[in-house]
Amino acid sequence: MATSAVTPTAPAATAAPISLRELAPWALFTGVLMLVLLYFVGVEQGATALFEGENVHEWLHDGRHLLGFPCH
Repeated sequence: MATSAVTPTAPAATAAPISLRELAPWALFTGVLMLVLLYFVGVEQGATALFEGENVHEWLHDGRHLLGFPCH
């Protein structure tokens, strides 16, 4: 008597679509985070600086050049 070596598999489950209501808070959080990062990499120096000194500038110096922001 022969038995099958292949076991039956369950049908593939389909993913439910993500609603805009569930996606909106994450999109807003990501957008705000990107704006904060853009500020620190591109603008945090000089007259608009939130922090005194050059610490933030020095920490993000290579990132400024990589993204094409002039800094000196």
